[in-house]
Amino acid sequence: MTSNSNNRPEDITLMGHPAGLFVLFFTEMWERFSYYGMRALLVLFLVSEASKGGWEWTSEEAGKLYALYTGLVYVTPIFGGLLADRWLGFRKAVVLGAILMTAGHASMALETEFFFYLGLALLILGNGAFKPNVSSIVGGLYPDGSDKKDGAYTIFYMGINAGAFLGILLCGYIGEKVGWSYGFGLAGIFMFAGMIQFWFGQGILGKVGLSPNEAVTDHDNEVIPVNTDEHILDNEVVKEEKAAPKATKEPVDYKRVGIWTVVAGIIASGLYFLVPLVLPEVDEWVGPVIIGCMVGIIGFILTDPKLQGVSKDRVTVVVILAVFTIFFWWAFEQAGSSMTIFAKDFTERELTGSGAMMFKWVNAILTIVPLAVITYVLSMLVRKTAKHYPISVTALSFSFVGIWAIAIWMIYKEFSAEQSEVPASWFGILNSLFIIIFAPVFSKLWETKFNPPATVKFALGLILLGIGFGVLSFGAMAIPEGSEAGAVRVSMVWLVLAYLLHTLGELVLSPVGLSYVSKLTPGHLLGIIFGVWFGATAVANYLGGMTASFIEPISEQVGLSGFFLIFMAIPIFAGIILILLTPFIKKKMHGIK
Repeated sequence: MTSNSNNRPEDITLMGHPAGLFVLFFTEMWERFSYYGMRALLVLFLVSEASKGGWEWTSEEAGKLYALYTGLVYVTPIFGGLLADRWLGFRKAVVLGAILMTAGHASMALETEFFFYLGLALLILGNGAFKPNVSSIVGGLYPDGSDKKDGAYTIFYMGINAGAFLGILLCGYIGEKVGWSYGFGLAGIFMFAGMIQFWFGQGILGKVGLSPNEAVTDHDNEVIPVNTDEHILDNEVVKEEKAAPKATKEPVDYKRVGIWTVVAGIIASGLYFLVPLVLPEVDEWVGPVIIGCMVGIIGFILTDPKLQGVSKDRVTVVVILAVFTIFFWWAFEQAGSSMTIFAKDFTERELTGSGAMMFKWVNAILTIVPLAVITYVLSMLVRKTAKHYPISVTALSFSFVGIWAIAIWMIYKEFSAEQSEVPASWFGILNSLFIIIFAPVFSKLWETKFNPPATVKFALGLILLGIGFGVLSFGAMAIPEGSEAGAVRVSMVWLVLAYLLHTLGELVLSPVGLSYVSKLTPGHLLGIIFGVWFGATAVANYLGGMTASFIEPISEQVGLSGFFLIFMAIPIFAGIILILLTPFIKKKMHGIK
């Protein structure tokens, strides 16, 4: 936890990692606060009665909009990564994305139809600029082959889930209990706070994430060229095989771009015309375009003439893993759609007497303890960086004062009520809570001899996810086929167990996936490959939302239990296939572990 003898701000370390990791931790935390805070409210707002301020949409209509939004919000990172790689650099792209998302949340808070859709559009564009590039900066903080990368991405992933936890908890509570516009607006306020702390604290990142031809100046006004090949970590200067990832200006191969654009167009057009022949209810163009773009971008990357031999094999592995993440996120993202509807309409949430008091205490503990832990991490960062980046630290500190005030108000309000109704959005915090609890365990586990190959980790994640839906399917067996909303309600225990298993699966798969993207990808393609990684999530989110839109007709035929059984079978089958592919993929990784 000592800094380098040169005493430059970018050389400060914290918990054995560069302090810049924790600046990115809090930047990503507030972005995820805003994203998941809004996402927790989206479907609930759309399907709620007009008397409660909602728009009274059907589950099918809400599921389709959810599919379009969550699909597009993850396809734009493909282009955001390309924008950063070639022109802006990672840092400027992150700031641009934060500005657009802040405006998007503010727009949604106005709650008119025009500003609602404008807000969604701004959020989609902003996420595209932000998401792949903040992850790329994390990878650039470490030398090639560093065994600290897995641990770094797990810490970073804790920041993601700390933001998701607080966003769902507070935006969800305020949206459901106070007013939808207040919940949407709160998400934007903290996105703005995250942007301010990143903008004024980015110097701690050193040369990582700069745009072409940029240079940074240290505290002694010494100009450090972008292509400096030294990386300082824990008082040790390490010569890297290549410079930290940065944007590059290379000639555009227009012929190759044209060929793969045509291929993408053919695939998108074919899907647009053929899918409605099988599923007449699915008659929109966004999904086919997302899938077509993904195929086109992957083809463009793999036919890069500069990508040869070992590098091409490793990028191929990234593509294979990205395809299997589609099966994971397709099922996992039911949390924001069909599982939210299940919580709202078929889960017993009204508590009285000792049950209500128990929930109040559990909710208070779940709020205070994680917030206290994150505040402690903040205090360590403040002590290390306050004199170098006072504005950044001040913005971050004031944002936490605001979060504590809202949290204390919520707890007081709940204890003042005689009975409790658990908000439907509340169950969403369980995923983030379990990650905060178990992420350190997995981070340490991957640093021991119990560190299986990437494909085995991915397969285990898929299988755990499937088992979680098996538990939910079992719990839903008590609900008769075709039951109307509220007619039968089951224990919330089934949702809690499902979220626990889903979270364990996510911890095995997702942060490890981010780390392997960074390890396997050549520096000049890092931004766009991260874009492809999140593009796979786009395909998954779109397919997951569209599947959720069929919850009512499927439940009428096979019941809710049968509906959730679909999400058990497919991930488990995909996990088994991935295990069988392990020898082939391991060979293509050429020694990367």
